[in-house]
Amino acid sequence: MPSTRENIIDFLYDVKSTAFHAKRDKEILDKYPFNPFIRPGTSLGDAADWQGALIGHALPGGIVTRGAFEELAAEIIDRLTKIVASAGQIQGLWYDIHGAMCVEGIDDVEFELLRRIREVIGPDVLVSASMDLHGNVSRELAHQTDLITCYRTAPHVDVIETRERACRNLVDLLARGSKQPFKAWVPIPVLLPGEQTSTRVEPALHIYDAVPKIESLKGVIDAAIWVGYAWADEPRNRAAIVVTGWDRTAVSSGAESLAHTFWDAHQNFEFVAKTGSFGECLDTALSSSAHPYFISDSGDNPTAGGSGDMTWGLTKLLARPEFKQASGPTVIYASVPGPKAIQVAIEAGIGATVTVTAGAEIDNIHAGPITMTGRVHSIKHGDTHARVEVVLQVGSVFAILTELRKPYHHESDFTELNIQPRSADIVIVKIGYLEPELYDMAADWMLGLTPGGVDQKLERLGHHRIRRPMWPFDKTFEKQPDLTARIISPSNEPLSGPDE
Repeated sequence: MPSTRENIIDFLYDVKSTAFHAKRDKEILDKYPFNPFIRPGTSLGDAADWQGALIGHALPGGIVTRGAFEELAAEIIDRLTKIVASAGQIQGLWYDIHGAMCVEGIDDVEFELLRRIREVIGPDVLVSASMDLHGNVSRELAHQTDLITCYRTAPHVDVIETRERACRNLVDLLARGSKQPFKAWVPIPVLLPGEQTSTRVEPALHIYDAVPKIESLKGVIDAAIWVGYAWADEPRNRAAIVVTGWDRTAVSSGAESLAHTFWDAHQNFEFVAKTGSFGECLDTALSSSAHPYFISDSGDNPTAGGSGDMTWGLTKLLARPEFKQASGPTVIYASVPGPKAIQVAIEAGIGATVTVTAGAEIDNIHAGPITMTGRVHSIKHGDTHARVEVVLQVGSVFAILTELRKPYHHESDFTELNIQPRSADIVIVKIGYLEPELYDMAADWMLGLTPGGVDQKLERLGHHRIRRPMWPFDKTFEKQPDLTARIISPSNEPLSGPDE
């Protein structure tokens, strides 16, 4: 990475094993969101004896320490070993992953974990993976799975549907008693942020509309398109197609059709909303009659992997003269972590005026810690992510401070803090495209092209390990990319042939 250390890989904090909030054994079946369709009394629940090993979900951001990965991976392997020993053998495994985790010293961690799992369950056990479409599918990962699928919407409103599809495909495959199906994989030299590939708008809308059409072809089980993860710098980061099925010709032609549909539109991807600098967004919001007017402070979006503790946006906001007085336009800003600021506010109590310093403990590249004097508007304890939240009113700005970083995606995230986003003039959130609840609340919105670890202007981040040429890093290609389907050998056979 460049010496400016602007890329997320360089400066974000290390993610520890405790950040994954692991669940084990029956906890998984009881509390995981997918349990409505695998519990007893449902078609999938009665089709198999489901047993949980370990699942964990961490708020995105930063490199997972090697120690944290090894700790959790070892526990997964240990629990699977015991399950296999108790059952004598297992027939299938559901591998539910995001697909873009970064771990110290490992470039393709989802493959590496599955490789270790295969050492326990064996090469013949059928594995069905479900993923986020912002994950990465390397040739090696495709090889180690028998079935692999991903979301078809962004924002993701089909999470449960995708997980159910992965489980149902696995059960159906086991019921057939057949060998592993064919898998056609096509890598595409495109790497774009989700905010340019939202299925709300073209061209992603028509690209993803083509997926069910391919899946409906005779001899095809599943079809999937990944756009990849744009803010890491690994050789696997790029778009990809996988089509799975019983008919080799059908899966190959289907994968190539989707690949060409994607590539033919690669120059047409645009942002999902009006964009501008932070200042331009504020100017537009102030002149607009649409309220609440939402602004995405996108460069520090924690759900995309940003540190969440940048103060750049809040610093710029509080410097504006329009918001200096309490009588100014009402603005909500979410959020900046500040454990010490939280403690000061708690000790002073609601209604007190305090001076606190917060933020920039992790990412201080663009702005340092921010010092503010304001009135403590509200305090909330017990949030899953933030732990403790404080709202500080500075002029007409209601700034949310947190003990630990937190994304703000739901109306209740605000109302539980005694602030009403629907009544505000401007709501600023560290996010990319607006999640569904925010999108529905917004009278209008803009995507702020702000700096940070998940900068939407990818070329500023200094990628140097991705495969080149790659759009949009390279605007011209000496020759058309090879979009022929690569038939990936079954997981119980050696992987052979070139990676491209």
